[in-house]
Amino acid sequence: MAQHEHVRVAVIGSGFGGLGAAVRLRREGITDFVVLERAGSVGGTWRDNTYPGCACDVPSHLYSFSFAPNSEWPRTFSGQEHIRAYLERVADTFGIRPHLRLNHEVAVMRWDTEAFNWVIETANGSTIVADVVVSATGPLSDPKMPDVPGLDTFPGEVFHSARWNHDYDLTGKRVAMIGTGASAIQIVPAIQPRVGRLTLFQRTPPWVMPRADRAIGKAERWLHRTVPVTGTARRGLLWGIRELQVSAFTKYPDGLGLIESIAKAGMARAIKDPALRAKLTPSYRIGCKRILLSSTYYPALARPNVDVVASGLAEVRGSTLVASDGTETEADAIVFGTGFHVTDMPIAERVVGADGTTLAETWKGGMRSLRGATAAGFPNWMTIIGPNTGLGNSSMILMIESQLNYMADYLRQLKVLGAGTALAARPAAVDGWNDRVQQRMKRTVWNTGGCTSWYLDENGRNTTVWPGTTADFRRATRSVDLAEYDVIRAPATARPPTVVAQRSGGSRTPGGAPQAAQEPAAAPNAAPRAVPHAKNAGPDRPVTEEATR
Repeated sequence: MAQHEHVRVAVIGSGFGGLGAAVRLRREGITDFVVLERAGSVGGTWRDNTYPGCACDVPSHLYSFSFAPNSEWPRTFSGQEHIRAYLERVADTFGIRPHLRLNHEVAVMRWDTEAFNWVIETANGSTIVADVVVSATGPLSDPKMPDVPGLDTFPGEVFHSARWNHDYDLTGKRVAMIGTGASAIQIVPAIQPRVGRLTLFQRTPPWVMPRADRAIGKAERWLHRTVPVTGTARRGLLWGIRELQVSAFTKYPDGLGLIESIAKAGMARAIKDPALRAKLTPSYRIGCKRILLSSTYYPALARPNVDVVASGLAEVRGSTLVASDGTETEADAIVFGTGFHVTDMPIAERVVGADGTTLAETWKGGMRSLRGATAAGFPNWMTIIGPNTGLGNSSMILMIESQLNYMADYLRQLKVLGAGTALAARPAAVDGWNDRVQQRMKRTVWNTGGCTSWYLDENGRNTTVWPGTTADFRRATRSVDLAEYDVIRAPATARPPTVVAQRSGGSRTPGGAPQAAQEPAAAPNAAPRAVPHAKNAGPDRPVTEEATR
């Protein structure tokens, strides 16, 4: 039989979620794991997005792990290169390198009901067997390109903001920027001074607030380095301010009118032309789409070499770009800032559950999970940054760390239950959790603000954002409630897994880590059987308001 590497846990992805999971596994005493990364280095979205002006819109001291504070952030809002360097240091500091399998893109992962584990096949031909899978591919991984008629006839350069072509010189060129999201408002002021002409195709204007970015001086960095509690206090203050803002988004969106006035005043200072100002003024409630931060976007749009077309790109005829309102523009290059596959993540098509159904098929009517982590029909599988874990005003690292708490307790429960055990989210628990989340979503600005955003799936359902504070989510994910799971065991008539048992000193994979070993485990010839809950046994319990706080 084929010889494959067998590990306790396989983590998919090496961005914030994947590296955070790896660090937490080591802290839990679990070293029998691998991190599968499709690229040649770690970093996730902060490795892939290298467009001009790329930076974070969350303050640096909040956009970092609580267990890995960084006193050396150079700016209050750090750029892509600094965040990527931070993630590289995390991988080094916490000893994650030996666990990495770089250039190992997952082609498919299947739950083997006989061997009672996950069989992961990678694009480079490797096969890895894992008892538990932690998927941390993230929602901002796969660029979304619109299907524009005639795009294949365009003779110039075409690329997505997340796949920036640095070999193509934009100097003096006629450039079309498609989209007005978070990437576009950073790209536009970064390239405007050197392009010949810049045309921005805008379907919907964003709400833009000033970004109070500044350099962090040596004295300030020295203080955080020598007196770490000052950095902790700074992080706590940033967190607290954003927690206080949440109720305006989730319960009292009509109270956001004052914020709109501030945003309009900032626009008026930079945009003197009334016609342009009218094009750039949103007609929906602020916060319905993500509020963007920039102090340079509006001034760039006011420059004489910039045109704003208040309509989306409808067609391409050779070098001529035609907007939905009929406006025609000549261009040498097209840059798409059209976002990512968020509510239809491609990884879902590669996850095959216990009954042979893919996660994409399970989520056909909309993404649904239990506490943003597990899905019915997929035993011993969980995701980081799953459905309804996104934020509109704070740091996703806070949500990731909450999910890492849940992951750690999930693995502890499996250890207590013993070898050959799996946890399968109960459909009733998944439905109850999501019904409660959607009930709370009804009054939020994301659902009532009058916009169409990437938070909504094709059915108009908000499967992306968390309708509460990060503290609410931390409480909801601090531990696993076994009443929400079926505990299943492999029968004693198990087929031995096809595994090679090698530890340190054995052969190494292309990723550079020694192949891990696991003692042969039993695998069933028959379907797994359910066993009584180890704790909290009893009938399904509804997901209460308290559970989602």
